[in-house]
Amino acid sequence: LCVSFPWQEALCGYVIIVMALFWCTEALPLAVTALLPVLLFPLMNIMDSTTVCREYLKDTNMLFLGGLMMAIAIENWNLHKRVALRVLLITGVRPALLLMGFMVVTAFLSMWISNTATTAMMLPIAQAVMEQLHKSEVESVTTGQVSEHTNKAFELQEKSPEQEQSPEQEKLPEQEKSPEQEKSPDSFKEPEEKVEEETKRDEIEKKHMNLSKGMSLCICYSSSIGGIATLTGTTPNLVLQGQVNDIYSDNGGIINFASWFSFAFPTMVVLLILAWFWLQILYLGFNFKKNFGCGASPAAKAKEKFAYEIIKEESKKLGKMKFAEIEVSILFVLLVVLWFTREPGFIPGWATVLFNKDNTSYVTDATVALFISILLFILPSGFSSQDRDEEQSGGRAKFRAPPPLLDWKVVQDRMPWNIVFLLGGGFALAKGSEESGLSAWLGSKLTPLQSIPHPAIAFLLCLLIATFTECTSNVATTTLFLPILASMAEAICLNPLYVMLPCTLAASLAFMLPVATPPNAIVFSYGQLRVIDMAKAGFVLNILGVLTITLSINTWASSLFQLQTFPSWANKS
Repeated sequence: LCVSFPWQEALCGYVIIVMALFWCTEALPLAVTALLPVLLFPLMNIMDSTTVCREYLKDTNMLFLGGLMMAIAIENWNLHKRVALRVLLITGVRPALLLMGFMVVTAFLSMWISNTATTAMMLPIAQAVMEQLHKSEVESVTTGQVSEHTNKAFELQEKSPEQEQSPEQEKLPEQEKSPEQEKSPDSFKEPEEKVEEETKRDEIEKKHMNLSKGMSLCICYSSSIGGIATLTGTTPNLVLQGQVNDIYSDNGGIINFASWFSFAFPTMVVLLILAWFWLQILYLGFNFKKNFGCGASPAAKAKEKFAYEIIKEESKKLGKMKFAEIEVSILFVLLVVLWFTREPGFIPGWATVLFNKDNTSYVTDATVALFISILLFILPSGFSSQDRDEEQSGGRAKFRAPPPLLDWKVVQDRMPWNIVFLLGGGFALAKGSEESGLSAWLGSKLTPLQSIPHPAIAFLLCLLIATFTECTSNVATTTLFLPILASMAEAICLNPLYVMLPCTLAASLAFMLPVATPPNAIVFSYGQLRVIDMAKAGFVLNILGVLTITLSINTWASSLFQLQTFPSWANKS
């Protein structure tokens, strides 16, 4: 390695290869591997220790921490569960609509809280609904068989005038009756009915298993898809923002919450609809009348009613909205509004108007996130209570202050601190690649790509990233590839965002393997899916995802980020 190109670039390349191997094999915990640049870069004279350490707590990390604190508050007060159950009550429990309901709720929650937490919360609800659907369907078959026997018995006991025996027949002694007369019709039909009942049960079990597989996959897939819609929805999005700001410091904040949402949200909606159709075809069979419950039988309607009652009962258990839930809801809406209006792009935002110095606003999305997060530690979760303690307070009333909406112990327990180090390690790698000249060297070696049409470049790179992220953490994937892709784009005079944006989205297309992402692993742990089930569904969804991302980057994203031109902030010459 060291003979083929200059020494500094070789050393930096060695660090990247070692970290890539450790991230792929998980020989060390991911966060520990992310700390290697702090050790190796100073020893190899690539960067001094102070500069490396500065990369580990940047604006993007603070945005991540602020966004996660809001998510923890939502989880702490069960607001996400209330939203989920309310939407499911609206969508109903018919197979296709039930699938859509769970996908929409999971994707929406995943936009704001972690994909893992969303999956862990939604899956038990889905399992309860599926069990009730299965139970009611089995009961309907059993009840149908029993009622059939009962009706026949009544028919035998209640004689009609035509069925009454003649006097001669009545006078026949018991022993003289023919064997045919002694046997009831049930004795002839019983074996057939048993076979029919077993056949129906087998059909129900098969249908239940298919629906359970589809439901499980729809939750883990929609959590990954939903995360791409917002800047804080999943970590690779923040890695992109950090890398762009780090490599191109004069970009003018081109990647912010509003611009990212305008690009990624439509992409998420298209991909979610495609995933819904694909899972219907795979596990329900695309029968519009059957899937949407048109012309359903009374038994099917009864089954739907049972499942609906389960969701309704779970919703009732939550009771009325507490004061704390209302507060968290208001703060959440305020956070989103402030993010959108800070720098919307088409008009001056509040940050530019109110906090402007020398035509520059120092306020970022991280400022907003931390402002709301601090309010969570200040605002009370209820009203103060008054109790009387005669022994200790001399009979005087003692006011008890309510706890805040969020306390540090809850944050400390639930915050994924390892992601902070992962983000920092990625930024340190990117900075080391730039300082050593490795990024420029790699970019120059990729100049033959200039002859390939730009949409083909985007498609091939998305396919590469989507394949790589199946066996590697999506954070590690974006961390390793984005600096290289940026240098490549500069070398062929292509807007760096044209390759960095789609590849960031492609890093979230981890649909094929249980180990690809935590939501997949959670779903797989329930034991209803085989690896082949996930691989078969995920392969097609990966292709659909890559095609959707390629479409988005060449249509609305192109005009939104001016991707058809090479920007001045990317010109380092």
